[in-house]
Amino acid sequence: MIQFLVHERSDNVGVATLDIKAGEVGKGLYLDTQAPVEVRVLTAIPLGHKIALRDLTLGDTMIKFGHDIGRVTADIKAGEHVHIHNLKTKRW
Repeated sequence: MIQFLVHERSDNVGVATLDIKAGEVGKGLYLDTQAPVEVRVLTAIPLGHKIALRDLTLGDTMIKFGHDIGRVTADIKAGEHVHIHNLKTKRW
């Protein structure tokens, strides 16, 4: 069962297609290549929220849909929830 989708190989986050529990091995799909991807889920990911696909550090750029969607404001480990507590848009 697919639990998250990743739009492009260059993305460093996926989007949950259902609630994902911490401790699971999350199963995802790259939409551009249809290749599977897995990540150990460290924190619960609510439906529609982002999951980190690799470790990110303060100041890194978040890539989704192949585009810069913001700046990492706190270190994030692969498998953690990405939201307003650790990501800020560069627009404001």
